[in-house]
Amino acid sequence: MGVAIRTAGAGDRELIVRLLDEAFQDDPVSGWVFPGAEERRAKHPGLMAAFTDIVLAAGRIDVTEDGSACALWLSMPGDEGPDGPDGAEGPDGSEGHDGAADDEGPAQVREAVDPDNERIEAIGRLTAAIHPTGRAHEYLWMIGVSPGRQGEGLGTALIEAVLDRCDREGLPAYLEASSARSRKLYERLGFAPAGPALDLPDGPAMWPMWREPRP
Repeated sequence: MGVAIRTAGAGDRELIVRLLDEAFQDDPVSGWVFPGAEERRAKHPGLMAAFTDIVLAAGRIDVTEDGSACALWLSMPGDEGPDGPDGAEGPDGSEGHDGAADDEGPAQVREAVDPDNERIEAIGRLTAAIHPTGRAHEYLWMIGVSPGRQGEGLGTALIEAVLDRCDREGLPAYLEASSARSRKLYERLGFAPAGPALDLPDGPAMWPMWREPRP
């Protein structure tokens, strides 16, 4: 039986924020941004809310009908640069992981969530710097599955729904894997490394991954 998926709207904001907060509390990158467990419990929801608001405004959020999983997507424009992920030469002025539409985006997210935390701004700038340019593509910003529902294939169903469309329209897809476990999942879905790993300062690695559309 298939997984029922719908597009989230403004009325789903609290659901999406809660889902992302629960799903990423133990994520290595979230642990790097908020090293202390107490601090993470207090401030992580605010960061997830900032991300949710950005994608509700500028992208699309898919959610399973039962509210147990969600995926945040941005449609990235192409330009006249070289084809494929190897064309990345730094920030392209559009959304990176911080979702900012300009260089002020990461700083604005930091100011809104936790002005004293430099890592909130850093994660946006670092991921924007490795984001591929040159071709229009779908960017999987985040995908979260309720901890009690992980391992049921919900995340795969959410991703495949968009990848099927990418294949029909000839669009590549891009993401940054934040753990070795998620990296393996994405490899099974056709993603491949898009350059060297991003080693966060004194922190974990993130893996940029690119998927060419399949015929």
